[in-house]
This record gives sequence, structure tokens and C-alpha cells, in this order.
Amino acid sequence: MVDFQSCSFLLFICIISTILVCARFFKSSGDKSRHPPTPFGLPIIGHLYLLNPNPARAFHRLSLLHGPIFRVFLGSVPCVIACSPEIAYEFLKINEEAFSNRSLSSSQHYITYGSKDFVFAPYGPYWKFMKKIVMSQLLNGKTLDLLSSVRHDEIKCFIDSLSEKAKIGKSVDLSEEFMKLTNNVISRMIMSKRCTDEDGEIGEMISDITMTIGSFNLSDYVWLLKTLDVQGLVRKVKDARLRYDLLIDRVLEEHDKARKHEKIGQAAKDLLDILLDIEKDESSEIKLSRENIKAFVLDLIVAGTDTTATTMEWAMAELINHPNIMKKAAQQIHQVVGENRLIQESDIPKLPYLQAIVKETFRLHPSFPIIVRESPQDCIVSGYNIPAKTNIFINVCATNIDPNHWEKPNEFRPERFEENVVDVRGQHFHLLTFGSGRRMCPGISLAQHIVHTSLGAMIQCFEWKAGKDGNLSSVDMEERSGLSVPRANPLVCVPVARLDPIPFST
Repeated sequence: MVDFQSCSFLLFICIISTILVCARFFKSSGDKSRHPPTPFGLPIIGHLYLLNPNPARAFHRLSLLHGPIFRVFLGSVPCVIACSPEIAYEFLKINEEAFSNRSLSSSQHYITYGSKDFVFAPYGPYWKFMKKIVMSQLLNGKTLDLLSSVRHDEIKCFIDSLSEKAKIGKSVDLSEEFMKLTNNVISRMIMSKRCTDEDGEIGEMISDITMTIGSFNLSDYVWLLKTLDVQGLVRKVKDARLRYDLLIDRVLEEHDKARKHEKIGQAAKDLLDILLDIEKDESSEIKLSRENIKAFVLDLIVAGTDTTATTMEWAMAELINHPNIMKKAAQQIHQVVGENRLIQESDIPKLPYLQAIVKETFRLHPSFPIIVRESPQDCIVSGYNIPAKTNIFINVCATNIDPNHWEKPNEFRPERFEENVVDVRGQHFHLLTFGSGRRMCPGISLAQHIVHTSLGAMIQCFEWKAGKDGNLSSVDMEERSGLSVPRANPLVCVPVARLDPIPFST
């Protein structure tokens, strides 16, 4: 009897859900001029059945059938998908203020102490205050210059480690090494600690946090599952934040003790010192709490490590599969830098082909394949009505390979950026690697410093052979799901010294 009642209840839910979905579909069909086109949806799950582990690629395929703007229902959540530079321009430029809020998952809300960070904070006075702090003190040119020695030192250590492997012909897991490099750079810039000094604690924690906040949570979209942790993500995100709390509280305590013994007016040693100075500033227009600081530091760590490491990993994979491109880059670096010193950040403006390689990597393998926004009010975009509280997904993968702007868009061809002047700073909507407008990524300069100099040093100092034994002709380019769409398999290669000796001096 109990089983019969349970089945009857589930059947009732399915019938009601079917009626609601059909009613919503027929309502949309009868008013095509006001709503974007919509594929056929199923009860309860909506259009979730059309997705795969890489939603950006799935959305792109759907756009080939339904046009550059269409609407889907991920469970019970309405979403509008933009898959062309022109539609992206309307959302991010023409209607920028209307779409200045970010929608966020329950994991992202929890890990950021209830959106008390900068990346996910709602658009308003607090966000504007933090934007001003970021651009004027934390990530401005002066601060980045003061911390350039940290980046240079870590890249030298990285190249030194690769050199030791090259001497004995040992393979390198570049996926792991890139994460160590970026973790060390960012953690030293923020808190004067190397992640490897913590026995891998910081690096492992960052990896877990990135995984949880980048995972698709069914409970956020299917209303029947709202109170259930069917994927175990709630448990994982709580565990990850607890570990982060323990670490950052210890670091904050160390900084507080050290600051008590500093001389008044002494220059800040790291980015956390700058934030603590702002916290103590009684004249500040907004008072920062410790949770604000902890959430913002987490923004810097996650955004500055995983995405940067993933970009370098894809760049090296492309270069190994295109040895003629790597050879051309090595020749230009040799002409500009020579063999007696390691490439530096100041050399990058004189290396246009290296810049083109990085731009082409950004284009084919964007750090954030989907830009997520939300409007607090109804809006008209491209002649369609976009209701309030609709999730807006700007599909960066689709805009970056738009055939109306690129010849042979699926090929890795850096020369296209020698032929066309295209900026990655949100001015050209067919290259939206860092977003656009007021909510674009503020860490562009830092990311480019790390990526260009690290890749340049690897090209300058080594040739690369694919595979654990260096006997593969190429590396695979398979993707897996994640916040920054990482490679499915580790990038394992054998470095062969191009220079003898490797130039470690400045």
C-alpha cells in the first residue's frame, strides 16, 4: 500500500509538471515576437537533457539550430543563451547596467560567505567600493610592479626545476607543475607564503574549492531536489570552506601579530596587508569585515591560479601539436632576448608573436567559457523580452569562434592576431576572454604577466617531446568539465634543453 501511494504521488508530480511545461511552451509559441526561440523541453528537467559535461559546447550546437539567442529551462530555472558577438554586445554594452548582477550557485554563495566577496557581490555601493579598491590599490600597475620580483623569482624556480628534469631526461606533468607555479605566485603575492611550503595544503584546498564551485549542482535547478544533496556538493563545499577558514584565520592572525611590531608608515608587504590597512581606515566609506577580506582573498586565489594554469596548459598543448609555431616563437625570443638571460616581463611588448600565441589560446580555450549575468528587471534585447530574474549565459566559446569574424575559426593560428588588431580587454566582442564592461575581470594584467613570461621562458629554454617517454607525435586535446574547462588528461612531456647552460641570472 505504501509503495502504491509513493508511485501515485510521483505520477501526480509528473502529470502536473507536464501540464506546466506544456502550458509554458504553448504560451511561448503563441507569442514568438516577444520570447527567444525555445527547444522542446521535458517535464521537471526542462532542457537539461540537451546538455553534456561541457555546457558551452552544447549551447553552441543548439545555437546552430535555434539561432544566436534562444531560451532554455534548466529544470525550473529560465535561462537565455547568447551565442554571437552581436548579441553579446547587446547584453554587455548596450544593456550593461541592466545586466550587471551575476547569478550564482548555492555553492558559490556559501563559499563566498553569502556573496561578501567581490566577484559575486551584487552590483551596488559595496561592489563599487571594492572595484575602486581593486583598481587603485590591489591590482593597479604600481602594486603589480612592486610585486614583480615575486613573479620573476617563482618563474626562475620553475625553470630551474624543469632544467633538473631535462638533465636526466625525466618527464614532467605540466598540469601539476603549472598549478604549483600559479599557486606559489598568487599565494606569495597575497600572503607572503608559498603553497609548497604548506606541504601542498593550499594547492589541494584550491583544487577542491575550484571543483566544487565549478560543478553543476542539480539541486539548484530541479525543484524536487532543492533540499537534497544528491551529488554530495553541499558536503564538499562545507568541508572546503572549513579548511579555508582554518588556513586564512591562521594567516590573518600571523599578519595581525606582525603588524603590531611594524613601524608606522611602513610599506605593505603583500596584498593582504593592503586589505588590512583598509579595514583599519576609519575614514573609509565602507567598513570591511573580516568575512569581506576572507571572501575577497579567496576570489584572488581561485581566479589567479586555476584559470591561469589551465591557460598555460592549453597553450603548451597547442604548441607541442604545432612545432612550427613553437619554432617561430623561439626564433623571435632568441632575437629579442638572446641566450644569456631569462625572458622578463619587460620583454613582452617586443615579442608580438608570443602575444599572438597567448591571444589565440585565449580565443580557443577561454578561461571562463560562459559569462553569467542576471537582470533584476524586465528588459528588451534583440527584440525579445527578457523577464526579470532570468539567467543570462554569454557563451564565450561561441563568440570566440564566430565564423563571421574569423577565417577557419577552429584552427590554432596565432598569425590571425598579427593580421588583425584585437584587444582582450573587452573592447572586441568576438574575443571575450576576460568579459567586458564594469564587471570584466580586473586581474587581466596580472594574468597576462604570468602567462606570457612563463610560456616565453619555457619556449626560450626547452624543446618539448610529448608523452612520458617523449615518443608521442602529439598530445590529446580532450576537455573535461570544470570552472575553466581544463584538459581531460594530464599534459605529460619531456623537456629537452634548448640552451646550455640555462640562463637563470637576471
